[in-house]
Amino acid sequence: MKILVTVKEVAEAADDFEIEGTDIGEQFLEYDLNEWDDYAVEAAVQLSEEYDDVEVVSATIGPERSEETIRMALAKGVDRAIRVWDDDVAGADLDVAAKTRLFAAVVEEEEPDLVLSGVQAADDGFGATGVSLADEIGFDWAAVVNHLDTDDDLSTAHVHRELEGGIEELTDVDLPAVLTIQTGLNEPRYASLRGIRQAQGKEIAEFGLADLGLDADAVASPIERTAMYEPETESDATYFDGSADEQAAQLADVLRDKGVVSE
Repeated sequence: MKILVTVKEVAEAADDFEIEGTDIGEQFLEYDLNEWDDYAVEAAVQLSEEYDDVEVVSATIGPERSEETIRMALAKGVDRAIRVWDDDVAGADLDVAAKTRLFAAVVEEEEPDLVLSGVQAADDGFGATGVSLADEIGFDWAAVVNHLDTDDDLSTAHVHRELEGGIEELTDVDLPAVLTIQTGLNEPRYASLRGIRQAQGKEIAEFGLADLGLDADAVASPIERTAMYEPETESDATYFDGSADEQAAQLADVLRDKGVVSE
C-alpha cells in the first residue's frame, strides 16, 4: 500500500511586520510545516507502523527553501518526498485549481492507495485542495476527518467527520480515497535526533511541470493579488504598559471608572 501525504510550508508573520507591495516583507516571515498537514503525516506514519508493506510519500509544492520543512516530515517517518517547482510555478499565483492539477499529476505518477491532506492551510486558509484533488482524480473522499480506523485489509476507511454545530458523522470510505485531516485526529510526534539524521539521507525528488507532463497553462489562474493591507480594528481594547504592578494599578483604575469595582 502507498499513502501520499500532501504537505505545505506555511508562512507565519512576526507580531510586528511591514507590508512590501502585495506581500509581507520576507524578513518578517518564518516558515513551518502546516499544522493540519502534521496530523496527516502522523496518521500516515501510524498506518505504516501498524501494517506491513506500507510506503509513505509526502508531496509538496514549493521552492528549495521548503525542503527544510519536508525533512521534518521525513524525520517523523515519511519514507521519501517529492517537491514540485520550476520557474513557471514560481511565477504563478497558485490557486486551488492550479494546486489540484499539480497534485493530480503527482498522483498519476505515484498511484497511491490513499491520499491524506490537511483540511486547510494556516496561511491562505482555502480548505479546498484535498476535496478538489479527489474530484480531479476520481477518488472517494471524506473531509474534516477527526478519527480514522481501517479494515485489516486496508480496503475501507472508517472515519468520523466533524460537522457544523458539534455534530459528528461516522461513514465508510472505500479506498483509494482522499481524506482531509482535522487537528485532534492524533498527537503528532516530535522528530527524534535519530529521525532527523536519517531524514538527511532520504530522497526528495524534484519535479518540474515538464516532468509531470504539464505546461505553464497548468498553473495559470484567474486570481490575482492586487493589494494587501492591515485591516482596521474596531476594538476598543486598552493596552497597559509598565511592570506587572503598574499594569495592575492601571487596570484597577479602569475597572473603578467603569463601576465594576468600588473604591
